[in-house]
Amino acid sequence: MYTRRRFLATSATSAIAAAGIGLAACRDAAQAQPSTAGTSGAVSPLNTRAIPSTGEKIPVIGMGTSGSFEVGQSAAERDPLREVLKRFFAAGATVIDTAPTYSVAEDVMGALLAEQGLTGKAWLATKLSGVTGREAGLAQFSDTLRRLGTDKVALLQVHNLGDLKTQMAVARELKARGKVKYVGVTHYVERAQEQLADVVQAEKPDFLQINYSVVSRGAEKRVLPLAQDLGVAVLINRAFEDGRLFAQVKDKPLPPALTETGVTSWAQAFLKFALSHPAVTAVIPATGKPDRQTDNLKAGTGPDLTPAQRDALIATFA
Repeated sequence: MYTRRRFLATSATSAIAAAGIGLAACRDAAQAQPSTAGTSGAVSPLNTRAIPSTGEKIPVIGMGTSGSFEVGQSAAERDPLREVLKRFFAAGATVIDTAPTYSVAEDVMGALLAEQGLTGKAWLATKLSGVTGREAGLAQFSDTLRRLGTDKVALLQVHNLGDLKTQMAVARELKARGKVKYVGVTHYVERAQEQLADVVQAEKPDFLQINYSVVSRGAEKRVLPLAQDLGVAVLINRAFEDGRLFAQVKDKPLPPALTETGVTSWAQAFLKFALSHPAVTAVIPATGKPDRQTDNLKAGTGPDLTPAQRDALIATFA
């Protein structure tokens, strides 16, 4: 990973606003993602990065659950998710991000992890979401543990800064009780990034989660440098712009500068772009398709993009 100084000196600084921001889902729905990975699911061991507050290392590719795990109980709906999880853990991935407000995602995830004996291997991140008041926050978290089939989670985040002061206090209370290892804050749109940066500066959480992609680079201005300076870990959502990036590169070849380093798909390119920022700890794309999961995971192997390779990818959208 190259340094922040080198990054700031060599990367373009203007942010390109993403069209259509404001979708209900906060994760990277990869439904337009082309597959180049085949069906074997074999992926080299993932790179890991340290969480600044503890030094604990986590794999750089995680997964979201909004949309992809909001399914019914039929085999047709759940069998692909079983394979998605199998490939995820086989590659050494562990970080799973969800929320109680993603309809049945926590229930489905909890059931499938238990079914495959994977609950104890998962690095679970969830949220206090859409609630107001201490008792409501505690009740929601208790229900989340039931739905996920666990007695604790790795990360509890205040979702989209809702009822911030109270829910951050709830998260820290749960951390003190050993029910949560890390606390964090989230958002998913560029217009909220200044507010998020103010919160990070004031609260100094263990984690922040924010949107960042090759066409939505506003986080480079303040949020990501601030996280690096304060030692706050960063999860990236919407690295695919909810799938819209794939439509923009349809029928376009990958930049030669990327293929020379082993990148074989646009999905890998977009994920590696996010990971190549020195403040980023992990990226959490969502998919319910096994072959797309394999392709996503491959982005977590090999070297980061160099500044020149980042610029080549940015130029594709100029």
